[in-house]
Amino acid sequence: MTAEEQAIRATWFSIIANVCLALVKGTAGVLGNSFALVADAIESTADILASCLVLFGITYARQPADENHPYGHGRIEPLITFVVVGFLITSASIIAWESLRNIRTPHELPESWTLIVLGAIIAWKELSYRIVIQKSRETGSTALQADAWHHRSDAITSVAAFVGISIALFMGPGYETADDWAALFASGFIVYNSYLIFRPALGEIMDEHLYDEMVDEIRQHCKDVPRVIDTEKCFVRKTGMYYLADLHVIVDGAITVDEGHEIAHQVKDHLLSEISQLRDLQIHIEPANADHKIPGRGALATKQ
Repeated sequence: MTAEEQAIRATWFSIIANVCLALVKGTAGVLGNSFALVADAIESTADILASCLVLFGITYARQPADENHPYGHGRIEPLITFVVVGFLITSASIIAWESLRNIRTPHELPESWTLIVLGAIIAWKELSYRIVIQKSRETGSTALQADAWHHRSDAITSVAAFVGISIALFMGPGYETADDWAALFASGFIVYNSYLIFRPALGEIMDEHLYDEMVDEIRQHCKDVPRVIDTEKCFVRKTGMYYLADLHVIVDGAITVDEGHEIAHQVKDHLLSEISQLRDLQIHIEPANADHKIPGRGALATKQ
């Protein structure tokens, strides 16, 4: 199964799970007098829309490179991530506004059975987070990572709701707003998580240097190619679930242009076969200098 297919399957899992949970939370929140649960339902509804956007982004990113997009369509993923972050901040703002409004409005204590519902939701959302975040790591999808954090933030808001309802029920009359304060706290946590999701996506758009492990892997595999003396510059950038690289390869300066060209192709073919997440790379051939040792010839003589 390809990385794209894994990501699409994980996104469908998120969509179906969020539809079910939004219905459960909304119904339990209304019947159980818990705004924290209603707030959870609002976030899950936003999660459904966000997951649909993620699905669109991953599907669009699969399109091959064309004349107008020679590097492919992978950059749609961080752009979708920005939109998903917008959904998160919007839902957090709605939750905060409604929480503040309810804190000033007298209302009944939540029903005790809502704690059972929340306990089940917390366990399910944490499991969902672990499933989707694992897929995001396997595929390298920032959009899928954002989708995973939707599950984690949902679990945290449910924990906050559980604590708020527990306080309200344990302390009794006069503490009805504990549930609303819990929802307000959850909204702040959602905003914080939004930043954590936004930051790496911004780095991807800006071609920020974030991929030292990939650079080390590229350099290591280059050593396996005959007649490669060393590597020099190596820049890596991410596009969707894959990586593009610019690499300077050092070879014997006495070889012909044809031989250098052949080595470049050997390096490229070898790297693409060994590193599955590497989509393409540009190779520049550099002649060895006096500091480099050429197999069978020793160090180059110092130029006069």
